[in-house]
Amino acid sequence: MSDDLIRLTATEAVARLRRREVSPLELIDAVARRIAEVEPAVNALPTLCLDRARAHARRILAREGAEQADHPGWLAGLPVSIKDLTDVAGVRTTYGSPIFRDHVPEKSHPLVERIERIERLGGIVIGKSNTPEFGAGGSTFNEVFGRTRNPWNTSLTCAGSTGGGAVSVATGECWLAHGSDHGGSLRRPATYCGVVGLRPSPGRVTRGTSNNLFSPLSVQGPMARNIPDLALFLDTMAGWDPRDPLTYDAPATPYARAAAEARPPRRIAYTTFGGSLAIDRETRDICAEAVRRFEVAGCVVEEIPLDLAALQEAFLVLRSQQFVVDREKQLETHRELIKPDIVWNTERGLKATPSQLAWAERERAAWYRRLAAVFDRFDIIVTPGAGTPAFDVMLRHPESIGGRKLENYMAGSMWNAAFTLGGCPAVAVPCGFDRYGRPIGLQVAAPPRRDEVALAAAAAFERITGLDRLLPIDPRPGTVPPPEA
Repeated sequence: MSDDLIRLTATEAVARLRRREVSPLELIDAVARRIAEVEPAVNALPTLCLDRARAHARRILAREGAEQADHPGWLAGLPVSIKDLTDVAGVRTTYGSPIFRDHVPEKSHPLVERIERIERLGGIVIGKSNTPEFGAGGSTFNEVFGRTRNPWNTSLTCAGSTGGGAVSVATGECWLAHGSDHGGSLRRPATYCGVVGLRPSPGRVTRGTSNNLFSPLSVQGPMARNIPDLALFLDTMAGWDPRDPLTYDAPATPYARAAAEARPPRRIAYTTFGGSLAIDRETRDICAEAVRRFEVAGCVVEEIPLDLAALQEAFLVLRSQQFVVDREKQLETHRELIKPDIVWNTERGLKATPSQLAWAERERAAWYRRLAAVFDRFDIIVTPGAGTPAFDVMLRHPESIGGRKLENYMAGSMWNAAFTLGGCPAVAVPCGFDRYGRPIGLQVAAPPRRDEVALAAAAAFERITGLDRLLPIDPRPGTVPPPEA
């Protein structure tokens, strides 16, 4: 790794940009060199737009002091990556699907417009990060660009669906990555790649052009190498958008302040959901030991048996309805080009009865009330970030975890989907490594619309572990560890 600029945190890089000690063009050149160096090993950013980025940088430089330079999310010309589910004007955007192999949108998604607007936030898109087809799947691969590999061991998956984004920040291809999350698509790739990812509260960040505008299940959010950088990017993204009916104004106090203050929570509930979810022994033990490190900061940690009951089936019912909204027409016209996971989800939704939908909504409401009761006693809830570390990159998903067979590919995602259904902000933060060197992480969840609480707690934990200082890394070859019996 030859370029010192790549080693800067996003917060440090933006500070230098503000002081004009470095220019956006220099940062673009630095990431271009880094991408050329590592991309053949990981395939995280298959579509680049460096000429477009340089033109945007020149426009930023031509404006001596933009009007919103005091905005807490002002990026001042920092390069970022955008997930290939999200339109960027003039840049190939495939959604990971052969149906859209050659699609080039004329208009950017509202969130991209917000990030890039010179007079507002001043970010620069340098490329599109790889994703599973239409964002569905626990491993990042598709028929257009192939597989994205985990930089800690390139024989392993980076998870999905914001896998390319996680790898791009872990390897120093960019400082910040945009992503989206339904059942863990920001959090599980962050866990597998040793970075941080936030699923914000519904309405915190615009979804703009989504057909599921009135559903709180899918959100857009940030990824970064550390919590202060994550909070910076959330400040960039957050705010009301008239195109999204769930959005609301950004808070008066920036999220970056919560991350900088890193105020530890007083009381922490730790749960593995009463053993209802599959988890391997080493992951369970590492996470149980790691959460106790909060006690160094004076926190009280108590393990609780939080029961998921029938939540997995309720999640699948509700999730399948979103697939019907988004994919029903494509299933009719391009079924042969759509992967089995999407067909399965969509057909499940088409077969759902009104009674099943009503039952799922009742289960979701009951789950929200159980979470609210926990948050009456505790500031945050902490869980393992995933039930198993990264698995073979050639697999769609593991067939079993910890010796327990998985019923379907979503079964391993319920660690994350539980907080999706609760409307909670949740942060994935690294907590250690297994004996094969695979990253292990915790998930820190806070009450709805208390994103700053989750960020502050994760920042306090990050200061205790110091694991963020290991990044960025060079991609490392390796072999696939044997599954735990």
